[in-house]
Amino acid sequence: MSTISLRKDKVKIVLTKKKLTGVKAKVGLVLDISGSMRRLYKIGEVQEAVERVAAVASQFDDDGSLDVWVYDNEFSRLPEVTEHNLLGYVEKNILGNNAIHKFGRNDEPQVMADIINKYTVEEPSDEPVFLIFINDGGCKPGIKRFIVESSNKPIFWQFVGIGDSNFDVLRKLDTMEGRFIDNANFFHFEDIEKITDEQLYENLLDEFPSWLEEAKEKGIL
Repeated sequence: MSTISLRKDKVKIVLTKKKLTGVKAKVGLVLDISGSMRRLYKIGEVQEAVERVAAVASQFDDDGSLDVWVYDNEFSRLPEVTEHNLLGYVEKNILGNNAIHKFGRNDEPQVMADIINKYTVEEPSDEPVFLIFINDGGCKPGIKRFIVESSNKPIFWQFVGIGDSNFDVLRKLDTMEGRFIDNANFFHFEDIEKITDEQLYENLLDEFPSWLEEAKEKGIL
C-alpha cells in the first residue's frame, strides 16, 4: 500500500473520532520559506509535510486538491497539490522555481491578505476553508488584524509552530479579542521530524470541529 493511502486511512480514523466524516472543506497549506527554514527544505521535511497534509485534503476536498502558498518577505501562490503531482512537489515547484523568493525574513500579513482575498473575493464558496499555516517562529504581530477581520468569514486558521524559536504571538491566539468567533488555533512541535502521522492529525483536527459547529450556529456557514 502506498504512503498516501496509509495516511488517508490514518486521517479517516481521526475524522471518525472527531465526528468529521462527510465534512466537505477546501484545504490550504501555507509554508514558511524564511532563512531559518532552509535546513527543513534541504532534508526533505517540508516535502514530507506537504505529503502529510495532502492526505487531509484528500478527505475534505471533492477533488482531493490542496491549495499552497509559500512566503518569506514576499509570497507566492503555487500550483495546487494532487496525488498526481505530489511526489517531488517541493523540489519542482519551490526549490527549483527561480520565480519564488526564498530564505529571506518572514512577513505573514501579506500572505494572509492574499489568502482571505482568494477565498472570500475571488472564489467565494459555501464550503469552509481549513487553512494550515506552518511557521518556525517570529510571527509578526500584524497577523492579529487579519485573524480578527476574517473571524466572520468561513476560514479557520490552524497554525503549526516548529522548532524552538519565539512563538509569543501565536501563543496568544486563544485570548485574542475583537473576533466574531474564535477562528484560530496553535500548537507547537519542537521536532516535527519525530512526530507520527497520528499525532499530527490529532493536533491538526483538534479545534476544527468546534469552530465548524459555532460557525454554523452564527450563520457563517
